[in-house]
Amino acid sequence: MVMSRVTLEFQRIATCRRATFLPFGVGWKGYMSRKNTSTWGRQFCPAHPNVPLVEDYRAGDTVCPECGLVVGDRVIDVGSEWRTFADDTGDDPSRVGAAENPLLSGDLTTSIQSTGNNYEMQRLSNRILSSGNDRALVQAFSEIRLMANRLHASQAIVDRANTLFKNMTDTKALRGRSTEANCAACLYIACNQEGATRTFKEICAVCTVSKKQIGKSFKLILRALNTSVEIIKTGDFMSRFCSNLELEHKAQIIATAVARQAVDLDIVAGKVPVTVAAAAIYFTCLAMDIDKSAKEIGDVAGVAETTIKQTFRAMYPSRDKLFPPDFVPKVSLDSITGTK
Repeated sequence: MVMSRVTLEFQRIATCRRATFLPFGVGWKGYMSRKNTSTWGRQFCPAHPNVPLVEDYRAGDTVCPECGLVVGDRVIDVGSEWRTFADDTGDDPSRVGAAENPLLSGDLTTSIQSTGNNYEMQRLSNRILSSGNDRALVQAFSEIRLMANRLHASQAIVDRANTLFKNMTDTKALRGRSTEANCAACLYIACNQEGATRTFKEICAVCTVSKKQIGKSFKLILRALNTSVEIIKTGDFMSRFCSNLELEHKAQIIATAVARQAVDLDIVAGKVPVTVAAAAIYFTCLAMDIDKSAKEIGDVAGVAETTIKQTFRAMYPSRDKLFPPDFVPKVSLDSITGTK
């Protein structure tokens, strides 16, 4: 007896390890005609074409959540594989290694896992299979990552700093200098080039080398790579400082205008931009009657309280020229004393 095509399809589905739920009123002929329902690569349920389908990776099916129709099967899970193939003594969350770093010259090799008594063998194997340059780069990249995490820097900054350090290693211009100072200088340049400017004092706060050492490495990198960094301006710090001080956006705009005008009028000649920015924020808070002391602003900006007040006193005689023409202070500028 020749079995019909519908019967064969029914037997094939019935013997599968999963159950296929058909919508009410749809027979096997309707199922067969609607089984492979897709338009230009997009699958949809013929009874509910606008309903997003649900992918069951455990069963490998694409199912309509409204009626239970299996629209597609053999779905491939492209996510990470979390099965472990380690023994009871080890901890192996994944059977694959880390992604290959394009900045390292090492190729794919077999490594020995450090479990039990073969730790010494694994250490010797790593020394043989990895070159000295790669070991130095890995150590430097870890140092850059650690400092970037303390600065809350983005991944783009870390990648740029790693590239700068790799280029400097190839030129051998920083040979003999402190690796930590070189990493700090690369991170400082990367922050500047990515638009997240940091001061040398902020970089020094996340490492153990002095500002003088970082400055020497910074000049060598600029000279060796024939690159440059933009001149730091007061506006580079204004957004971050005002955000950390929880100031409103209007106060940030006024403080930015005050700092820019003070620089244009050559009132704060010889002052570093971060000091001018802190003094402008302090002056703006006094004019807008915002309860922020010079000490609070100095803690955020990394500037001494006395330095902020000295810069404020230099700005005060030109107070009528610093603020925008349409700015209406809540406190008379002539009555501001700057004692807070």
